Formats: sequence, C-alpha cells, structure tokens
Amino acid sequence: MIISTPMIVTFIIYISFMLLIGYLAYRSTNSFDDYILGGRSLGSVVTALSAGASDMSGWLLMGLPGVVFLAGISESWIAIGLSLGAYFNWLFVAGRLRVHTEKNNNALTLPDYFTSRFEDNSKILRIISALVILVFFTIYCASGVVAGGLLFQSTFDMSYEKAMWLGALATIAYTFLGGFLAVSWTDTVQASLMIFALILTPIMVIMSVGGFDSSIAIIEAKNPEYLDMFKGLNFVAIISLLGWGLGYFGQPHILARFMAADSHRTIRSARRISMTWMVLCLIGTIAVGFFGIAYYEMNPQLAGPVNSNNERIFMELAAVLFNPWIAGILLSAILAAVMSTLSCQLLVCSSALTEDLYKPFLRKNASQKELVWVGRGMVLLVSAIAIYIARDPENKVLALVSNAWAGFGAAFGPVVLISVLWKRMTRSGALAGMLVGAGTVLVWVQYKWFGLYEIIPGFILASIAIFAVSLVTRAPSAQAQQRFDEAEAEYKTH
Repeated sequence: MIISTPMIVTFIIYISFMLLIGYLAYRSTNSFDDYILGGRSLGSVVTALSAGASDMSGWLLMGLPGVVFLAGISESWIAIGLSLGAYFNWLFVAGRLRVHTEKNNNALTLPDYFTSRFEDNSKILRIISALVILVFFTIYCASGVVAGGLLFQSTFDMSYEKAMWLGALATIAYTFLGGFLAVSWTDTVQASLMIFALILTPIMVIMSVGGFDSSIAIIEAKNPEYLDMFKGLNFVAIISLLGWGLGYFGQPHILARFMAADSHRTIRSARRISMTWMVLCLIGTIAVGFFGIAYYEMNPQLAGPVNSNNERIFMELAAVLFNPWIAGILLSAILAAVMSTLSCQLLVCSSALTEDLYKPFLRKNASQKELVWVGRGMVLLVSAIAIYIARDPENKVLALVSNAWAGFGAAFGPVVLISVLWKRMTRSGALAGMLVGAGTVLVWVQYKWFGLYEIIPGFILASIAIFAVSLVTRAPSAQAQQRFDEAEAEYKTH
C-alpha cells in the first residue's frame, strides 16, 4: 500500500479533532457522575451510536472482512448471532437497567448496581465483579493498544514501538480529559465514520468489478463454496457462532451506555438507531471481504499484500480504489474502531478502581473533585499496564482476549438479565451465577468439549445456578422487592 501525504494529513486532522472533543468534554465535566456516566444525559442518537462504536473494535474492519475473504459467506453466521444478541439486549435489558440502576442508589457501575440491588453488605459482589472487570479489561485494553500499533506500523512504515505509543496516546489523552462525555461524543463521530466507510467501500468494489451479477459470477467461478452459508459447518459450529450474541448481556462498556441515557424513554428510539447502524456495518464489512474475492481474482497483480495478510483487505481496497484524501478518511475508520473500544475499556477500568474499590474501601467521604482526579489517575495507571503488556504483540497473554467476551458474557450476562426481570433473585443467587459462569468458561476453554463455544454452557449453567440458589435462600427484603416493583412500573410508563 502506497502511503501519500493526504492520507497522513487526514490521520492527523482526525486525531486532532478527537482531542478537541476531549477538551470540550473536560469543560463540561464537573462531578464524578459526569466523568463516569456523563451525568446520565445522553440522548438517543449518542446512546445508540456510542453503544455500537464501543462494541465494534478493529475486528469489524480488519478481522471479519479478512476471514470472509478467505472462507466465503459461511463466516457471516457470527454477524447474525451478534445482531440477534444486540437486539435482545436492547429489548430486555437496556431500558430496565437504566431505571433499576437509578432506583438502586443511583448506581454508576455494574458492581455498584449489584451491591445495591442485592443489599450486599459484605461487599463480596462488588469486589469480585470489580476484579473480573479489571483483569479482563486490562487485557482487552492491551489488545486495543496492539491493534492501534499494528495499524500505524503497517500504514506508516514505522517501528512497532513508536506506532504503539502513537496509537495509544491520543485515545488516552481524550479519555483522561473528558471521561465519559468525551468517550461518548467521540464514539458518535467514530460510528458515523465507520458506517460511511463500510457502505461506500463495498459499493466501489462491486462497481470496479462490473456490477453485482458480474461479481457473483467471478466468485462462483473461482469456488462455488464461497457462496455456501453452510460450508464446513455442522450444527455445533453454527450454534457456537450464533452464541456470540449472548455476550452482549454482560459487557460492562456496552451496559454503561444504557445506564447513561437521559431516560428509559430514550432507549426505544436508540434501539432502532443502533440496530440499523449495526446491521448496515456488518453487511458492509462482510461485503468488503466477499466482493474483495472477485476484485483480486480480476486483479491478481495487486493481491500480494492481501494474500500475505488477509486482514489488510479493507486497507488495501481503500488505498487502491479511492482518491488519497478519501482513502485517508476511510483508513481513519479503522483507527476510529480501535480508539472507540479502547477508550470505553479504559473508562470502565477507571470506574471499577475509583467507584468500586477506592471510594468504598479507602475514601468513603471523598469529594467529587477528588474522585474525578482519582478516576483520571486510574486511566493513566491502566493505560501504563496495558502498554507494558502490549510492548510485545506476540505476548501469550493476548490470547486470553478471545475468551474475555465469553468470560464477561457468562459471568455477568445472566446476572444482569435475570436481575432486571425477576425480583426473587437473591445475593447468593447472583454470586453463584457469577462464579459458575466464569468457572465454566475457564474450564471449557481448557478442554473444548464438543467444539462448543464456551459462552453457551457458561451462560446456561450460570442461569440455572441463579434460579436454583435464589429459590433455596432467603427472599430479598421487602424494601428490595419494593424498589424492583417501582423500577418495573416506571419502565412500563412510556
């Protein structure tokens, strides 16, 4: 890929704009509630696009089109599973969680919500859930630093170390300054950039090959199996790919967007916006990989970089098909995907350290100003650890990232989902569900029974544990059940 001055200038302008947003958010951040949840002031558009962008990291523009380019349309099952999971998360959890967290002592984080919802005076739920978030998300953050480093390294032909620092510092800066508002506002810009790139690029690929019918004919002539949705997949494989959708119920950085909405009434329109954005992005990214097969079949002399690294397909197509200025904007979409997810992960870790560990155990009477600055300090601390881990892109710890989605989904997903639907759920049931879900994932990863993705048995067994233990332990107090009823009544008032 030939890097031109317009591409470099476009990257610099984009990063500068993100930093400007961070500064503006800094001026609007007056309390810790502002820093962690934006003062619960997000409207439907920002809620929707921020939830989408925080979820879709670099895999959307690199990983997924790359595997579709190699294997064909059968790799799109995961996109179907993710779409279904996201929709049901918006439908059953989003609005209810917004109301329940406010009714339960205005909880700002998931551990805070668990502590209040289940009247956990021992604070064991807070400690365990905060530690789970810190461990998994610090590793997630490291993967984001690596993704940004590899992007800058391959795009600008610089050393990995320099590229890693350059990719990380911009994200760290606006997250440090503006907190949740900066992350949410930049997510909105980044989500807009991503959908623009993923609609425009496949259209140009199809046109350059001679149209839709011509593209399909070329792909079919190369290998008819590329058009087979069931190629090489059995029932367990399909269920495993669809099972990725279960992870949405337990992802703290996505759930935080629901909690930050200005009202549960905002959620309905946010759901429509977010799902439209998500489906269009997934269709676009699959189309890039799929129709890229036809493009490089017609232009084999250009296929070298993609054949050596299939995840470069979006970057290579953008550089070849577009004016350098437009290509720079499209390549910035990859940076947007990486930055949006990394910033959300940094903030969730900061929240866990500040709201769930520092405040309740070290400084119960800390002022709002103190908490904001401690939160900013925690962003720097987690960033430093993530960068240290990411200094070697081949570090084995990064292999854990592929299981972190399942870990969060199984450990937190059933607890969150059932807690907003069933008032008889108890503290012991929540603790059992969290431990069984996380434990099942850890064991299943080691033995990989039946080839089934670990989130599915983890989610099922955690749900069973929640119901079983809740039914054999003392029911929640009358006050807790009353709070649940009030939250549910408010949720149903549209």
